[in-house]
Amino acid sequence: MRFRRLDLNLLVALDVLLEERNVSRAAHRLHLSQSAMSGALARLRDYFEDEIMVMVGRTMVPTPLALTLVEPVRDILIRVQTTIEARPTFDPATAQRVFRIVASDYITEVVLARAIRRLRREAPGLRLEISAVADAVHDRLNRGDVDLVITPNDYLASDQPKEVLFHETHSCVVWQGNTDVGETLSFEQYLDMAHVVVVIGNKRTPAFEQWFLDRYGYARRIGAVAPDFSSVPTILVETDLISTMHTRLAHLYAQHLPLRVLPAPIEFPVMTEMMQWHYQFDRDPGLIWLRGYLRECAGE
Repeated sequence: MRFRRLDLNLLVALDVLLEERNVSRAAHRLHLSQSAMSGALARLRDYFEDEIMVMVGRTMVPTPLALTLVEPVRDILIRVQTTIEARPTFDPATAQRVFRIVASDYITEVVLARAIRRLRREAPGLRLEISAVADAVHDRLNRGDVDLVITPNDYLASDQPKEVLFHETHSCVVWQGNTDVGETLSFEQYLDMAHVVVVIGNKRTPAFEQWFLDRYGYARRIGAVAPDFSSVPTILVETDLISTMHTRLAHLYAQHLPLRVLPAPIEFPVMTEMMQWHYQFDRDPGLIWLRGYLRECAGE
């Protein structure tokens, strides 16, 4: 289909080229041959009378004109997507749909696993496709590549709609066989123990550690670094380590592993887990239903 001499299919090619900045990778994503993608780039250059992508050393970079097209082209494609996928109503019992969610393994354990179990009984045609939180999550959200991002309030994108999923507190967790720890912990004992901490993504300094240092003027002793929250309980077993965990996750694992959950000796800020989506999907009845459904699951 053409609009004012532009083959609208080229907008899809342009969008992927501007993201990948590589003809081969763009061709792979669109299931095209490299020659076909090169041909699409040539047609884009002809239409816009601009090189669009130029080689700088061994890297392709967008021209100044191409950079001005990134957001408008993505916005157009998202509008098309929401238009063709829009339905006036949503019946979860009969709907066939995949919801793409970005969430940590902690959220998967305490909310999404329960949601999936219920879906199998109540809405078998719906599927949750969960991907891990990564450093580029805001880019994926702004591109409309995911339906929902679940993340603490401090990590939200500033320009997309959001709402509260639930509030969370923190507790301390130790191995049941750790006889050095009684029924309570003092602040001094907490500082003296070696901690298991979690680092997600490429940021090697945990944000929690920086907050703790700024608030109390002490650095915790780190005994182990875990790649995700659900690894922490297993690491604690048969050690003298301690971890400050989300209270929901701590109690979940304490049902299955020899762990003790203790009140924290200091006041940690209440964490607010949020749901965020692209503003173009604001009136999507399926996504509106999903957000309410996840709030139900979180409240169970």
